[in-house]
Amino acid sequence: MTKQTIKEQILHFMESQKKKSFSMEEIAQGLNLEKSSDFKILVQTIAQMEREKSVSFNKKGKVLLPMKDLLIEGTFRANERGFGFVTIDPEEPDVYIPKEATNFAMDGDTVLIDVIQHADPFSDRGAEGKVKEIKERAVSQVVGEFVAYSEEEMAEMGLYGYMIPKDKKLNQYTVSIAPEGIKPVDGSIVIAEITYYPDQEYPTSMEGLVKQVIGHKNDPGMDILSIVVAHGIPTAFPDEVLAEADQVPETIAESDLVGRRDLRDQLIVTIDGEDAKDLDDAVTVQKLANGNFFLGVHIADVSYYVTEGSQLDMEAYERGTSVYLTDRVVPMIPQRLSNGICSLNPHVPRLTMSCEMEITPEGEVISHEIFQSVIQTTERMTYTAVNEILEEQKPETLERYKELVPMFKEMGELHHILEEMRMRRGAISFEDREAKVLVDENGHPQDILLRTRGVGERLIESFMLAANETVARHYHDLKLPFIYRIHEQPKEEKMQRFFDFAAVLGILVKGTKENISPKDLQKVLEQVENKPEEVVINTMLLRSMQQAKYSEDNYGHYGLAAEYYTHFTSPIRRYPDLIVHRLIRSYSQDQSEKNQEKWNEAYQKLPIIVQVWNVAQLMQSVKWTP
Repeated sequence: MTKQTIKEQILHFMESQKKKSFSMEEIAQGLNLEKSSDFKILVQTIAQMEREKSVSFNKKGKVLLPMKDLLIEGTFRANERGFGFVTIDPEEPDVYIPKEATNFAMDGDTVLIDVIQHADPFSDRGAEGKVKEIKERAVSQVVGEFVAYSEEEMAEMGLYGYMIPKDKKLNQYTVSIAPEGIKPVDGSIVIAEITYYPDQEYPTSMEGLVKQVIGHKNDPGMDILSIVVAHGIPTAFPDEVLAEADQVPETIAESDLVGRRDLRDQLIVTIDGEDAKDLDDAVTVQKLANGNFFLGVHIADVSYYVTEGSQLDMEAYERGTSVYLTDRVVPMIPQRLSNGICSLNPHVPRLTMSCEMEITPEGEVISHEIFQSVIQTTERMTYTAVNEILEEQKPETLERYKELVPMFKEMGELHHILEEMRMRRGAISFEDREAKVLVDENGHPQDILLRTRGVGERLIESFMLAANETVARHYHDLKLPFIYRIHEQPKEEKMQRFFDFAAVLGILVKGTKENISPKDLQKVLEQVENKPEEVVINTMLLRSMQQAKYSEDNYGHYGLAAEYYTHFTSPIRRYPDLIVHRLIRSYSQDQSEKNQEKWNEAYQKLPIIVQVWNVAQLMQSVKWTP
């Protein structure tokens, strides 16, 4: 094999791939080079190509094609101030696109760019480019407020009016409304289908047809509803989905109990916010004679009703998650299920997936069981009431729930044990300051409150984390196909930036950027607790983290300092949890050859499922989500 031949093969291979950076091993594998002599030639050839400037190396030592003088495909992400960034390779920094170089690209468009300035790792300066071509438009419909023209203006311009987009990333544009579509009244909130996009002749305007009137700008809750529609969140379920939901019984039958453990005689409660209606988790705690604790976590068995391939399943897959807004919830599954048969309402039997654990005073789970069950919750508790019992010792609340108070005290004790265990191993606890907006019956904001997290909120979090870890460990040990929630170690360059930022504030970070432990970062947060710089350090550290994602392989969870983790506890509102429940149900059946075939089929599907959900997650705003 000559160097000239292999050089052509290297360039052809790299140009044919979607990713833009490659290790030597990846190139060798792509070229089917198995002999050590061929690998030596590969290394020599790439070194020569680097001298010739036909390839380059990034800071990780991976091989790159030179971006200058080539048109590179990527996804444009707009900023409301007019500039944007193009993502070419998720493993590489984005390319900055100045306002004057966007070529009228919009958020989400697939574009071809020309890189006009390379990144300089020594000055921390990123690459800069300009959009040369828009290959595919992502924005086909726009939501906004319609402004009607007068009759004279209509006659003069041949247009019915114009629309002001709600999306701030489109605030430099107006949408001229052609008369052929629906003719809304002035002040209507509408959906317009774009027929003409901005260009050099009309740089600040588009043209479209009104396809739907959502309501009027003065209607109650219209601001929230218009945002929901603008983000493509479906506000109604298709008729066929609702029809299938109507076929689901409102009560359970004896036939539903086959193969289930009956836990209806246990003291089990739900603990949620006052306004929650989809109660999908319930808990029980008991201190044992040996000093250990019994923890039962019971999750609504949504997968029993939302079966694979059904209309309900396909719609849940498309939605992916429930969306919680200021004045409403847009559910993943119809409310007939989420607030009904799948909600663990008090005093009625409900089907569940259960994870029962025995936990030592040191926080170690020494035994566990995972099984299908039926429960009947004793009480629908609120975080407020539990906080009044455990923190405030409010007399009237203690009296009202006197039969349950001993269990809540044991819950508080177990929570502190689990919390201390997580802190000992180095779990990173970000200060989460959320605001709660109070609105009136017309959807108008009345007050903004800082949402506080008392012991009631934190103990439920502790119990759900324990169940998620236990379930993940169980199926990993069984070596069965499974979905894990993973969180990888921060990237070195981001850690270096955080180190530099912290140093400016006089904060010393132990550890190195190459191998910093979660415990080292936890100590940084402890240093700034209740200090003026706490919020900014929390924010900068959060931005330095990689985003948690789903994987069919287990790599642990860095932020939680957990060796195993999954999402098991929210199948009403999160589709990956629903898949986890289906896998558990499948594995609880007999070990027949037919089931082995199904498991193999599931294993083949898992990479596709996790990839879809990781992409969907990237489309959402980044927030710390274990």
